[in-house]
Amino acid sequence: MESLWQDAAAQACGDDLQLRVYSSRLLGRDKSLVLHGGGNTSVKITETNLFGAPEEVLYVKGSGWDLETIAAAGFAPLRLDHLRKLAALPALADPEMVNQLVTHQTRAAAPVPSVEAILHAILPYRFVDHTHADAVVTVTNTADGAARIREIFGDKVVVIPYAMPGFDLARLCAARFAAEAASQTIGMVLLNHGIFSFGATAQESYARMIELVGLAENYLRRQRAWEVALPSVPAPGGGGIALALAQLRADIAAAAGFPLLVARHTEGKCLAFAQRADVATISQQGPATPDHVIRTKRLPLLGRDVAGYVASYRAYFAAHEPQAKERKTLLDPAPRVVLDPEFGLCAVGRTAQDAGIVADIYTHTIDVILGATALGGYRALPAQDIFDVEYWDLEQAKLKKGGTPPRYAGEVALVTGAASGIGKACVEALLAQGAAVVALDLQASIRTLSAQAGFLGIECDVTDEAQLRHALHAALDAFGGLDMLILNAGIFPGGCRIDALPTADWQRTMRVNLDANLVLLRECHPFLKLAPRGGRVVVIGSKNVPAPGPGAAAYSASKAALNQLARVAALEWGADNIRINSLHPNAVFDTGIWTEEVLASRAKHYGLTVDAYKRNNVLKTEVTSRDVAALAAELCGPLFAKTTGAQIPVDGGNDRVI
Repeated sequence: MESLWQDAAAQACGDDLQLRVYSSRLLGRDKSLVLHGGGNTSVKITETNLFGAPEEVLYVKGSGWDLETIAAAGFAPLRLDHLRKLAALPALADPEMVNQLVTHQTRAAAPVPSVEAILHAILPYRFVDHTHADAVVTVTNTADGAARIREIFGDKVVVIPYAMPGFDLARLCAARFAAEAASQTIGMVLLNHGIFSFGATAQESYARMIELVGLAENYLRRQRAWEVALPSVPAPGGGGIALALAQLRADIAAAAGFPLLVARHTEGKCLAFAQRADVATISQQGPATPDHVIRTKRLPLLGRDVAGYVASYRAYFAAHEPQAKERKTLLDPAPRVVLDPEFGLCAVGRTAQDAGIVADIYTHTIDVILGATALGGYRALPAQDIFDVEYWDLEQAKLKKGGTPPRYAGEVALVTGAASGIGKACVEALLAQGAAVVALDLQASIRTLSAQAGFLGIECDVTDEAQLRHALHAALDAFGGLDMLILNAGIFPGGCRIDALPTADWQRTMRVNLDANLVLLRECHPFLKLAPRGGRVVVIGSKNVPAPGPGAAAYSASKAALNQLARVAALEWGADNIRINSLHPNAVFDTGIWTEEVLASRAKHYGLTVDAYKRNNVLKTEVTSRDVAALAAELCGPLFAKTTGAQIPVDGGNDRVI
């Protein structure tokens, strides 16, 4: 461990709450300490209340906030005197505990306080830090973890046996701390859970956390159990792997009852861990800390037998639900982590962000498992303890805060010609509705078109079959499958009559507008067949299909041929639950080819103002890229679930088409 504390940054903090924010962020920046909302911190501050009297207030991390990015608004202020009275009660049910915490805040708009607020309140220190440090959890998750912790820390820490977070844990810590704390005590270790440090100042509490975790790391180094090396293993790839991954995703989605993304990780230790001879033993013990279970479930799936995993999960529920204080409803039984010798580590989530969190948690779990194994054997908590947290109402509430998932959550779309115009608008529309989007374009700018976790931009020449296959396999590795295909890439060569049309221009137009789309349809078909809600293809055609104009032979013919190809595909693929529909836009002027100069020139040619030229249709309305994209996205939704082979104009009404 290395301290990230900087005196200049700390001195810029105006008060203790700002110092609390600063040191909390330092902890959050170190992923070996906390991950994705894990851990919590607090500070006790004396404030003047509404009546002019001094009042002690505990500012504790609010539920749903992440230490790495927390702000002052992320801390819930609670009346400390009331919390101490709560700690003296003989018992307190979870719902009432939450009620007491929320109703004794000094700010109504504050976030819901951490369930460990009472524990922070009873510790007699101004600043309290709590993390799930990998090094500490590695030591505690062994058969003799408590003895090893005492060997490492001596009387620097009080050792607390595992207890459910909340009121019971606070009571246990209060009793143990009162009985065992010494003058040298600077922290607490909660077995199979994490570590606390505390101090009179933010710097002291933070420095003690670094010191304590550093002692654990050094112990693991001496035991050759820190940064355990794994052999470098080449990752298999190709069409066979991609199709098998899509099948796994389809099976997982069927088990869950809704679409899910599956992100494949073969980098670093992931593939080598999945190929270990003892993986069936060391990976089936349970999570490193119980709170991870709400993200990863208790155990990963080994291999690809999703049905077997579902049966085991149902048996786990049936075995432990009767011991619960109140009846529980079975959660979806689909795995969230898959370990496979060819896939490596697969992380499963409703969104790319969720899958990323799962991957982060499990890669750290791998480190903990490997370290504990090197110490003599990894041992997680009993299944009943994990079940109690997985089905704990307070933990489940964290996952429900997101509300109803967006329409395309868990689904994957591929858009071609996506760097500008209609393609870019399609990317934005699909991302806004929760889809993960793979965007292809010749322009290098496609890589940075969006910063969202669910976006993958790939520089790709769609006329190159090898590049297309590579892009498709990259999409499968990133998200596990394909649900929607938007065929938008195309070129419009300069106006030229047939008697002067160069063969090269004709062939180039056909390669981009027709041949590339044939290849994409062919290569995507096996994956679209496996889409949990059925595959959907939207072809961006043109007004020139039903109403061609002079000087556009290559463009009109290529788009007409693409339209005919889409109609045949609709006939052939209906039995595969793939629907294919076409949009025929016209006069969409917010694209790269329509500069202000070109628009002004064309408007003048027709004797119109630019605005009138843009609205030169039956409805006298302007058609934008967003209009086309909105309908493309809608065609992929439930409103058009029973429509295939349709051709829809998006042109404001064109008299020649009508």
